[in-house]
Amino acid sequence: MCFPASVPDWNNLEVLHRNTLPPRAHFYLYADETKALTFDRSQSQYKSLNGLWKFRWDSSPFEAPDWETVDPAIWNDIKVPGMWQLQGYGKPQYTNVNYPFPVDPPNVPFLNETGSYWREFQVPEDWKSQQVRIRFEGVDSAFHLWINNCPVGYSQGSRNPSEFDITPFLIDNINTISVRVYKYCDGTYLESQDQWWLSGIFRDVYLVPFLSSSITNYKVVTEVDDTYENAILKTEVKVQGPKGELNVKLLAPDGEVIKEKDGNSGDAISIPIKPHLWSAEDPYLYKLIISFGKRVISQRVGFRRIERKGSNFLVNGRPIIFYGVNRHEHHPLFGRAVPYDAMRSDLVLMKQHNINSIRTSHQPNDPRFYDVCDELGFYVIAEADLETHGFDPPEREKIHDPTLTGLDLQEIVFKAAAKWTTDNPEWRDAYVDRIEQLVERYKNHSSVIFWSLGNEAFYGRNFAQMYQWVKAADPTRLVHYEGDRDGVSTDLYSVMYPTIEEMLKSISEKPDRPLILCEYGHAMGNSPGGLKEYIAAFREEGLLQGGFIWEWCNHGLLTEKDGTSFYAYGGDFGDYPNDGDFVMDGLVFSDHSPTPALSDYKEAIAPVTVVIDDNQICIRNHYDFVDLDHLSCHWSILQDGLSSDLVEIDLPSIPAGRTCAVDAPFKPKDVTREEWLNLEFRLKNDTSWASKGHIVTSAQVQISATDRPQLLTTPISVGLACKERQNRLIISSDDLGTELSFDMVRGNLTWKTDSGRILQKGPELSIYRAVTQNDMGFGGDAQYWDKFYLNMIETHVRKVNWKRDGDTIIITAHVRIAPPILEWAIDATLTYTIYSSGIDIRAAGTFSGNYPKSLPRLGLTMSLVDSFDSCTWFGRGPGESYRDKKEGNKMGHYSSAVADLFTNYEYPQENGNRTDTRWVILKSEAAGLSVKATMTSPFNFTARHYPNQALDEAKHPHELHPVKETILHLDYDQNGLGSGSCGPGPREPYKLMSGQFDFTTSLRLTKE
Repeated sequence: MCFPASVPDWNNLEVLHRNTLPPRAHFYLYADETKALTFDRSQSQYKSLNGLWKFRWDSSPFEAPDWETVDPAIWNDIKVPGMWQLQGYGKPQYTNVNYPFPVDPPNVPFLNETGSYWREFQVPEDWKSQQVRIRFEGVDSAFHLWINNCPVGYSQGSRNPSEFDITPFLIDNINTISVRVYKYCDGTYLESQDQWWLSGIFRDVYLVPFLSSSITNYKVVTEVDDTYENAILKTEVKVQGPKGELNVKLLAPDGEVIKEKDGNSGDAISIPIKPHLWSAEDPYLYKLIISFGKRVISQRVGFRRIERKGSNFLVNGRPIIFYGVNRHEHHPLFGRAVPYDAMRSDLVLMKQHNINSIRTSHQPNDPRFYDVCDELGFYVIAEADLETHGFDPPEREKIHDPTLTGLDLQEIVFKAAAKWTTDNPEWRDAYVDRIEQLVERYKNHSSVIFWSLGNEAFYGRNFAQMYQWVKAADPTRLVHYEGDRDGVSTDLYSVMYPTIEEMLKSISEKPDRPLILCEYGHAMGNSPGGLKEYIAAFREEGLLQGGFIWEWCNHGLLTEKDGTSFYAYGGDFGDYPNDGDFVMDGLVFSDHSPTPALSDYKEAIAPVTVVIDDNQICIRNHYDFVDLDHLSCHWSILQDGLSSDLVEIDLPSIPAGRTCAVDAPFKPKDVTREEWLNLEFRLKNDTSWASKGHIVTSAQVQISATDRPQLLTTPISVGLACKERQNRLIISSDDLGTELSFDMVRGNLTWKTDSGRILQKGPELSIYRAVTQNDMGFGGDAQYWDKFYLNMIETHVRKVNWKRDGDTIIITAHVRIAPPILEWAIDATLTYTIYSSGIDIRAAGTFSGNYPKSLPRLGLTMSLVDSFDSCTWFGRGPGESYRDKKEGNKMGHYSSAVADLFTNYEYPQENGNRTDTRWVILKSEAAGLSVKATMTSPFNFTARHYPNQALDEAKHPHELHPVKETILHLDYDQNGLGSGSCGPGPREPYKLMSGQFDFTTSLRLTKE
């Protein structure tokens, strides 16, 4: 005797599917042309099995019930589509790389969560003479199927469809369907993508009837000639049953018949046409009707040609640039069971932010996603459901040579990791099955221009087999795979997270084909910085054809603990192993609202840019195909922060890729004012993704700079008295009712008036900011800064001098700013010039000892009392901005409540900075007081109710508790952000390097 008696299908590499039908294109069958042209599946021959099913959860397949001995009708309900971990069974688990079980392919543990699904259904009366199929669009990770307790088959491949002929198992009246889903199977070794481990029937389940003589598959190819003016539409079908007459009809978008042709179902039918070509910028779709017997299929068709010529890939004869994102399917409530409306909203938001391409990281998406991409206009890299990153850690652990680092170590690890499956011929069929499922399903979509063989699965012979299969099945598209560094099984080079210098080096060493960045700009938390330099390189270097930001959305799961709702990440469910907050790395938050980074990316990739040259506005069209006739242009002048009314410019027709000069409708003023030209480019008409008037991009160019000093004018100072009291200097003005107290032991100030207190504490020299997720990442500086105890810096007073100078009091404090334990320090002199209604603070210093070579920030920090809760400033806004992340925020005059300056990142961190500030005013309505601050040069400010320590310690927003006072940071400079969470840190020009400094800050008090 032996247990188990045979190898379970879910642990058997030789069993990928049992009794599944061959992969096919995704389509619906309609009874007539009118219904087909609705493109509404509810009008087709279709019966949905979505909804409530009965469900039972077991910890192992061996503990799951025998269908013959249970009554599933008494089980609990579960929603389909859905993930069972998000409906009260098991728990979500997040890993980035690691397999969540021992590495022993093809085996997965016997303790393998199992979900048993059951429901009843009836077959429509008019289907009973037809073949009835059941189709599962996605089941994670594998399943067996029974109809009326009769075993039907098995399938695996979580994000691929499975289709079965269930006709022999059906009975009249009520039928039952039973599905047993396994959390893991041998195929799970090919699914170690960076996402939550979630299980269940997570996409549509439905029945479709096929006549005895019916189309079962079809392929549509648009062959565009070398002039890109003529094309042939080729349609090929596969049928079951006898061949017969096939009718193919091509219609314009408005339904007008362009051409119609009859032929035999065994032959390809060709229709010549002079097409309006499809592109992401102009997604022109024809309607195709294919009629065979009593059934009709409809397909939207875009004519376009994809090719590689020389060292570029071309769309319709032109090299394009990907301004893309990586998109996982994720919803904060439903996981990978993303509702259609949520998916469409994502894509509309992308279009509104100038994104033109999507990589379906790292698996096929819901079929309706590709329909929307065709319609709205996106270039899609369609990726197979294949990643084996989890073989990296066990191989890396075997290497004990400390001299092996970086790329040398990676090469050895990757070669060893590939031997598990990628370069193992026993896994060939499993690999080829995944690309075949992808290509067959989505081959008729215009938006799909590349097939991607997978992600982070190293390289070996099985990828060569996949490439050969694709090229034989679909020579009309290019093939992408980043893991093939030598370009054997890919048509272009692809890299992840390079520096700009590494990117440029790569194209110089390998100039034979184009390079894309399949992942870059890791958007984790307050990130990414430095995008505009990448975009500039894409536009300047012909071999660089763009990239895809990692990634679109944070993957937080909305959960509740102790009555508090929050977005959870790895570890929040007691899941182990886990990779924590690394799943929170998107351009949109978990609720899919934009992060500040999305507006920055929108402007960095703007399709229109502007420069001023010799009193002319030079407008550059960065589109690849369309002119600017669909946009209107409106201008205004910003003068010392105040804007004139918008006026429309007569914009000439500017072809794609061209620049046109327009006479400036203004003359620069004298240099006593700072002036900026604002330009807005707006849609002239409604589109499918935005309404008329939507701002595609807003440009801002400085046209005159002031030569005035940035500091505020010296206020009148009268009646100042100064006395020493218990180690404090008390400076007061009876005329204005102000009092300033300087603590000569601690080196800080308090400031009050007869209307109330102003300064609770400070100003103090500050060099530390709360760390960002970038700072803590692979390319960040947090670990480096930790070595110098920057978060423990304290001010130690060495000597204080004071004197009267006319109507002012001058206090000079000599301080040493240093951490405990270490010997390095900043030796600084802080000079306070005190007026009746203001203070000038000059900070000058040098570094000594073994000091850090870079700093998070350099400036002054102070605490204002809690009533100072409104803010007005002239600088960049309205959102947060940093040295290397400011494209989405323009110079202007802005106002906000202090609380609204805070960006509530789902992992708390440094946030809310405003850069290039000229002045800022904090106002207390209660006290009738305002404090205005400025510096000798443009500066940064942050105003919030959270100290750095709180931001560093909290792991979720609900763990933050605001303090009453307003903490104001006035920074002479700040370190950039970069994307060091998984990529390079800030570029050198954006780093704040330690060195001698000297700056002056002015604070002025105004009574309302």
